[in-house]
Amino acid sequence: QFHLVESGGGLVQPGGSLRLSCAVTGATLDAYALAWFRQAPGKEREGVACIEANDMGTNFANNVKGRFSISRDSAKNLVYLEMNSLKPEDTAVYYCAARNWYYTDWSRSWSYSSWGQGTQVTVSS
Repeated sequence: QFHLVESGGGLVQPGGSLRLSCAVTGATLDAYALAWFRQAPGKEREGVACIEANDMGTNFANNVKGRFSISRDSAKNLVYLEMNSLKPEDTAVYYCAARNWYYTDWSRSWSYSSWGQGTQVTVSS
């Protein structure tokens, strides 16, 4: 059974950095597109970043470009979201998601069939 577990969230000051990890079990990591989404209180879930299957490119939301990066370690079955220059508006629950088919719009949450439970990121002084 495909299973994703996020970790690495916490409280960080504005301008700081965090690295989120997503541990994947039950599947070959390279065969899946893996993405990070986030949801702030009272807001819709939004796509943050995606790495396509077989490393066929990465995608980022405009509001995180240049600050966030996404990568995978297939040997360890881990996906990372490196977040730098964090802002209070980055505060949200961050979710890892997986998709085993190609879809042109990576940010559509409905296209992902597997989700983790989420990890809280709070950016505050």
